[in-house]
Amino acid sequence: MTAFEKKAAFSRRSFLRTGALAGGAAAGSVLAAPAVLAQAPLVMKMQTSWPASDIWMDFAREYVTRVEEMSGGRLKVDLLPAGAVVGAFQVMDAVHDGVIDASHSVSAYWYGKSKAASFFGTGPVFGGSATTMLGWFYQGGGQDLYRELTQDILGMNIVGFYGFPMPAQPFGWFKTEVNGVADIQGFKYRTVGLAADLLQAMGMSVAQLPGGEIVPAMERGVIDAFEFNNPSSDMRFGAQDVAKNYYLSSYHQASESFEYVFNRDFYEDLEPDLQAILKYAVEAASTSNTALALRQYSADLATLAAENGVAVHRTPKDILSGQLEAWDKLIVDLETDEFFKKVLDSQRAWVEQVSYYELMNAADLGLAYEHHFPGKLKL
Repeated sequence: MTAFEKKAAFSRRSFLRTGALAGGAAAGSVLAAPAVLAQAPLVMKMQTSWPASDIWMDFAREYVTRVEEMSGGRLKVDLLPAGAVVGAFQVMDAVHDGVIDASHSVSAYWYGKSKAASFFGTGPVFGGSATTMLGWFYQGGGQDLYRELTQDILGMNIVGFYGFPMPAQPFGWFKTEVNGVADIQGFKYRTVGLAADLLQAMGMSVAQLPGGEIVPAMERGVIDAFEFNNPSSDMRFGAQDVAKNYYLSSYHQASESFEYVFNRDFYEDLEPDLQAILKYAVEAASTSNTALALRQYSADLATLAAENGVAVHRTPKDILSGQLEAWDKLIVDLETDEFFKKVLDSQRAWVEQVSYYELMNAADLGLAYEHHFPGKLKL
């Protein structure tokens, strides 16, 4: 028995996976076949927070492909959609409890445990993009703060990584045009995480719903406006059938990334090379997800406009300015918590340094686009 097998024997989860093989190997020693049995893969049960038809399941499959190929078949991933084992918002608890081994989700979905969850996905916008904030997680101290929150403060038996810096989320879908903050007063609106606090402060009535429940809620009148994330996901669940005005650009959720969470016992029981594969496949999938998103999001946005009668707008500056002012007030309240303030101070310092370089150095891509494709942008 290897050192790994001795360690794994103490884990209930590993025992369930390896116990049958161990028994078979003992019996099979007479038949001289244990080498064949040793090749049986370890199966990792991973549930997402996405409906089976969502493009984000395609993104999760890109991760699965990389894990399985890099492990040479030693790891197999049983990838499941939202609801297969638990609800979309319950995956963090399910991983902690060992009901599933891993999840593919976003941190705003466990916002009910701590508002700080949103700092790692949909927090205040200080001027950094999703790429900026993913950089903060890996190079600016975010990963240590995430471990402190999940393991030390909340006592969660998990290990987590982040990947795929998402394009800023649209303000969303409305039945009528909205031209300023006054036009959104009293709207029943779907969003999640700290964005709920933000938009309530701007006069909206907010419901936090999983993606699969949005269109039925619109049809029943439970909500009358909503955002989810991107043109492809929105089109796949039928957003264009319940609203025709689509507003791009917003500060309510401008820097989200996918959250990959693993049960800590499961993860630490793995041999080091398999741990590394699960960890670094997040980075590999982040690159492939970005490429797929650029291709499909842009194609589906064009389809929504050309074939579904959707009016694509840029969110009015009055609403964007109102969001920033609402963030200012919300931050003051959040910083009364010592840990919250520590995270926000870390993010501010990172953005002040990094985004100065990014913004000063960035080419004016709008100017170049207008030069080559005049009259299209209408900013």
